[in-house]
Amino acid sequence: MSLPPLVEPAAELTVDEIRRYSRHLIIPDVGVEGQKRLKNARVLCVGAGGLGSPALMYLAAAGVGTLGIIDFDTVDESNLQRQIIHGVSDVGRSKAESAAASIREINPLVNVEIHNTALDRDNVREIFSSYDLIVDGTDNFATRYMVNDAAVLLGKPYVWGSIYRFDGQASVFWAEHGPCYRCLYPEPPPPGMVPSCAEGGVLGVLCASIGSIQVNEAIKLLAGIGEPLVGRLMVYDALEMSYRKIKVRKDPNCALCGENPTVTDLLEDYEDFCGAVSEEAQEAVVDSTITAVELKEWQDAGKDIFLVDVREPAEYEIVRIPGATLIPKGEILSGEALSKLPQDRQIVLHCKSGVRSAEALAALKAAGFSDAVHVQGGVLSWIKQIDPSLPAY
Repeated sequence: MSLPPLVEPAAELTVDEIRRYSRHLIIPDVGVEGQKRLKNARVLCVGAGGLGSPALMYLAAAGVGTLGIIDFDTVDESNLQRQIIHGVSDVGRSKAESAAASIREINPLVNVEIHNTALDRDNVREIFSSYDLIVDGTDNFATRYMVNDAAVLLGKPYVWGSIYRFDGQASVFWAEHGPCYRCLYPEPPPPGMVPSCAEGGVLGVLCASIGSIQVNEAIKLLAGIGEPLVGRLMVYDALEMSYRKIKVRKDPNCALCGENPTVTDLLEDYEDFCGAVSEEAQEAVVDSTITAVELKEWQDAGKDIFLVDVREPAEYEIVRIPGATLIPKGEILSGEALSKLPQDRQIVLHCKSGVRSAEALAALKAAGFSDAVHVQGGVLSWIKQIDPSLPAY
């Protein structure tokens, strides 16, 4: 559906702006009027990572007058494979500051507002309220639901994107004209069911593909041109090089934007809503959790344990705790691996950070391995506390 322009046009374009944006100005659908609207627009990008990098760069190049960046993280070497707004010299630097510097280099005519903080329930309304449009580049379900809820409650449209390995999705959620994120995904997936990019990986260039779609949608909304992806989900398969569109209808029973909403304010705890781990896993880890230091002490003392790495094979190839046997979590949850586990040795599970191993621990406890334990913090804790020379990923 066609929608009216999201913002009013600026009073004028300077000579420098006319020269810079000339390739936009000669497009009839954009023209001077559309470019003035972009100049007058205020867009917030949530996250300056994989999706935020190309989004911010192209929003800046397009001449969006004010760009807001919210990100509390710092640049890590592992980011550089896909987060192209940052460079080697930015490692250790605030992502928001690094991104702002790159934007100023791309287009000094753009005003950059930095929010070097974590987006949370206490600040999301205040931050969102001063922007016309939100571009969501988050990588976790808790923040996605909070972004959606805040946008709906404030009446703001936002452009959403998601990436994983070779697959990407994008859509525009605007409750005033169509569905919201909760209409598409009423509930978050069960904990551990959907791996993050940090766990499953992502093709670097996929970020550019989906981030560019997000910017394309943002420009259409701001200038009032074309048909934005409101009520449509764009699904991209990079391996097959295929795009397909899925209709997404507004759910009359949506808890947030439906006819009788039950969610009328921001949730108290989005992490709890999305569940870091399941209730079964929470129960399983009680009195069955050891630290990386304790694991090292057990190994040094020669304790008879069977150390199991429940990550995926590709992760195991990158870095591993000495003495660990790889048995992916899926094989444990399905029961396929139970016959591989010794009955006469204490089983110690670990993953990257402790979430997947907690889920696997719950499955083992249910199968009768009552003395099994898992390592709090997993490989990341081992690297930090025991062997910093190992590569973090």
